[in-house]
Amino acid sequence: MCSKISHGGHTAALSFVTTIPYIRNRKIAKPSNMPSLTDRFKSLQITRRILYPLIGMLSYPGLMWVNRLKISGTENLENLPRGNVLFVSNHQTYFADVITFLHIFSAVKWGKRNRLGIPYYLLNPFIRVYYVAAEETMRGSWISRLFTKAGALTVKRTWNPASREVRRGLDASDTRKITRALQDNWIITFPQGTTKPFAPGRKGTAYIIRQNRPVVVPVVIRGFWRAFNKKGLKFKKRGTALSVAFKAPLQLDYDAPAEVILEKVMDAIEQSKKYMMVGAHHNVPTPA
Repeated sequence: MCSKISHGGHTAALSFVTTIPYIRNRKIAKPSNMPSLTDRFKSLQITRRILYPLIGMLSYPGLMWVNRLKISGTENLENLPRGNVLFVSNHQTYFADVITFLHIFSAVKWGKRNRLGIPYYLLNPFIRVYYVAAEETMRGSWISRLFTKAGALTVKRTWNPASREVRRGLDASDTRKITRALQDNWIITFPQGTTKPFAPGRKGTAYIIRQNRPVVVPVVIRGFWRAFNKKGLKFKKRGTALSVAFKAPLQLDYDAPAEVILEKVMDAIEQSKKYMMVGAHHNVPTPA
């Protein structure tokens, strides 16, 4: 092709052609101040290995000595896959619920079943876990920002009382964040998005389930609202019976409408209307 070009243009064409391989083979350098995903993951792991034992030692007496924690169903955790596991639970405090889950997951990692016992499991805790929390809540104080470092996946509220703004479903960036985390981790989420008992579930949970098809493990907690304040960091009533019950993974039709999936989830965590009608809130007997 260059042979048909006049002598004056031949040099320019040749120069352009010989530059192409240089452009193709040239590697674009990453900014030196931008850490890779691997570096950020390693940094998070190190942070958790420091925070989990610290949080665990501070919270253990409140769960086991000041109050009385009863655990059931941890046999349902023993053969779960390494990733793509979603725990759905009712919600009673901002932090005490999640802290208790971290204790239990670490105890199960060390071979304990339905008990914590002596917390030597904090020497090597289970750290491949995240929990979903409202962005506004996790920016509220230095302690909440500290808990963010322990594995919070912050999402925007569908209802913001300050701005009175209503949004439909999860933000797209929040969905991607949860999807990435699910690939190699366990995630704890609270479908109601509030500590108010029997509040309706949010469809965002159902959309996440439909999209990622995770193993969904229902959890029912009781007594935390009575033992702790709303944040779950101060005692309200000592000597309270606390319970955490892990149920068998749900059998779901992942192609079902979001409303159908959400209804099954809300039944499993005992926060649907039929549970509201059969007993006092937070202490509901299972219907026959």
